[in-house]
Amino acid sequence: MNDRNQPNMTAPASPTAPAPPPPARPASENKSSVAENIQQLGQTTTPAVDSNIFCLTIIGQVEGHVVLPPQNKTTKYEHIIPQLVAAEQNPKIEGILIILNTVGGDVEAGLAIAEMIASLSKPSVTVVLGGGHSIGVPIAVAADYSIIAPTATMTIHPIRLTGLVIGVPQTFEYLDKMQERVIRFITSHSRITEDKLKELMFKTGELTRDIGTTVIGEDAVKYGLIDQTGGISEALNELNKRIEQYRNNRPELQPQSHQVPSTLQPAKPNGGPIL
Repeated sequence: MNDRNQPNMTAPASPTAPAPPPPARPASENKSSVAENIQQLGQTTTPAVDSNIFCLTIIGQVEGHVVLPPQNKTTKYEHIIPQLVAAEQNPKIEGILIILNTVGGDVEAGLAIAEMIASLSKPSVTVVLGGGHSIGVPIAVAADYSIIAPTATMTIHPIRLTGLVIGVPQTFEYLDKMQERVIRFITSHSRITEDKLKELMFKTGELTRDIGTTVIGEDAVKYGLIDQTGGISEALNELNKRIEQYRNNRPELQPQSHQVPSTLQPAKPNGGPIL
């Protein structure tokens, strides 16, 4: 007979019962994270593969100290520099592939990116697809090896100023010094001579609204500006070769030889040690 005043007793759960699995992450969250990476950094890790090569894209206009209008497709240098630092520090990354399709942009921001690429200790290869114009030229030649697509172009022209210009001799001197910085960087990281570069840069009659020269694929190689024509496959092949050389030159990756110290020579045949 059941007593209504008796409390309801239930058996406690077994302490060995497995914990319920964590809820699966919705696919919408994964898609939103990828979309956020593309929107904020212009980079995405999909398809997810384990690779020892870091791919960096520089597209549109290189944005510097001034924020460009929202309708402009830009590459922000404050996003590029931390990614290069991270690739340099990551031991799993052994090579950097830079893909260029840029119209140019801020001179100091472009030179900053070029100097960062040139100072990397790991092998780097640049590929010019579509165009590598204006300040994109120093970025294209900054890597260890440069490749340009046969139909890609590079516009070489003098530095221009926008905004307020003060009509004093110091303004021209400032422009001349900045121009020399660009010329010196290009000639020191490529095979083109300074005379040939200035000839292309100050040429008149080719560009309708500017002075300078538009160089196409094969011509860029002929002038010594770019190392060869090709595409992604040629760039990856060259980068893998340089990665192999990079591995052979790294002392921490070399097999350690176990040599017997000179003070510990093997014993004599009669068993006595050699001192």
